[in-house]
Amino acid sequence: MGLQQHQHHRSKSQQLLLDDEEMGLVLLITNSKKPSTALTSAPAAATSSAARRKLLTLLFLCLVSFFLILAPHFFPAFYSFDSMADMHSNLSLCSSVANGTICCDRSSIRTDVCYMKGDIRTQSSTSSIRLYAGEYVGEEKIRPYTRKWETTTMSTIDELHLISTSAEQQQSHHCDVTHDVPAVFFSTGGYTGNVYHEFNDGLIPLYITSHQYNKKVVFVILEYHDWWISKYSDILSHLSDYPAVDYSGDKRTHCFPEATVGLRIHDELTIDPALMQGSNRTMVDFRNILDRAYLPRITGLIEDEQREFESESKLPVIPPNSRRPKLVIVSRTGSRAITNEEALVKMAERIGFRVEILRPDPTTELAKIYRAMNSSDVMIGVHGAAMTHFLFMRPGCVFIQVVPLGTDWAAESYYGGPAKRMGLKYIGYKILPKESSLYEKYAVDDPVLRDPESVNQRGWEYTKSIYLDGQNVVLDLKRFQKRLVRAYGSVMRNRNQQRRLQSL
Repeated sequence: MGLQQHQHHRSKSQQLLLDDEEMGLVLLITNSKKPSTALTSAPAAATSSAARRKLLTLLFLCLVSFFLILAPHFFPAFYSFDSMADMHSNLSLCSSVANGTICCDRSSIRTDVCYMKGDIRTQSSTSSIRLYAGEYVGEEKIRPYTRKWETTTMSTIDELHLISTSAEQQQSHHCDVTHDVPAVFFSTGGYTGNVYHEFNDGLIPLYITSHQYNKKVVFVILEYHDWWISKYSDILSHLSDYPAVDYSGDKRTHCFPEATVGLRIHDELTIDPALMQGSNRTMVDFRNILDRAYLPRITGLIEDEQREFESESKLPVIPPNSRRPKLVIVSRTGSRAITNEEALVKMAERIGFRVEILRPDPTTELAKIYRAMNSSDVMIGVHGAAMTHFLFMRPGCVFIQVVPLGTDWAAESYYGGPAKRMGLKYIGYKILPKESSLYEKYAVDDPVLRDPESVNQRGWEYTKSIYLDGQNVVLDLKRFQKRLVRAYGSVMRNRNQQRRLQSL
């Protein structure tokens, strides 16, 4: 996870709002100043001058009050950075694109999105997409990736040139492949390879952008990776009926009637129904797609295991005790590992859980992870990219995130908040300094233990080396037990409620 980059996003957005408010105040104060005049010695003149100053002061105060009270109604975006950042989704600058035109919405801090309509033809040799229109000639440039505020990351993303040119020139640029459906252009570069970013920066924005086409859309991918296509083929097949196009690798000219270049994004691992064009879809709808995508493979896995077991034992498969709630512990090796994990397992079993240890790695088949999480009632894990797998849990289940020192804001912003918005019961377990391996390395009054926020201000690499790469967790089991008991009670209450509903 890019903790520093995300914090930069937060601080930058807050600073933009602060700068706007300060600017408004400075303008008001500056405009209220009057040119200095020579003082007169006459008492009447002095009295008259004082009266004028009082009148001007009163008038100024009235103007300030008027501004503070009514400005939010007339200029709401000035007072809300979030609404300004997402203006492209709610009040789109390109809500209606005329035929033969290019419209680019650059109002969001997260992403740029351009829309093209008409005779659209790719030209990968020049990194361009050409629109053959009337007499208008113009060009837009865009890097189609959803981390616009991270200039270093964006510099690694291929830049596309969107060129509007005369229709007369189309004869020299013939179509090799003609599509009768729109295209969505995006990049799988950047942080692709990290499961959090693959969902947050890629798959969820792709769903947000393409859902309106009901699978009648072609995905054209920059920084195309065969492994990414293979890994997410089950999901992609539920977003598009057509094979993806490798923009750089496929030298043919692909022609489209319409194109969206770039992806829309709402928030971290989130779909805001108020910002969905033409629908009120939510993260639950996205998760339903995951269900449909992985069900066939999961069914196959279960049947394979059953055949293998029966061939070896000649006995029917006896399912595990499904009456006990299932707890999945997402285990880590290396940094941020729970060093007393075995004791945690035993405690959970005493409480009444059936425990499964999940140790995902980059080679683990996603369907197997989905199967484990989708059948779980409770998930426990230490803050990190693997917490993205909460997306695979059923709404109403419990997600317990262990929050190491120095990761409070990231843990809540990237996983805690999104989990609650998806309908999970979220429990954040913020460890005490004594539960961190850093307690053995630093003095009790050291800022690393006492004031992690001040340490985070020293920069990403410094923070990463201490809190992400150099810290393990030793859970205070007596303290943590309270969370497990609460999670167990929540699961059993949900089960009892479901039984009552089924009996009606």
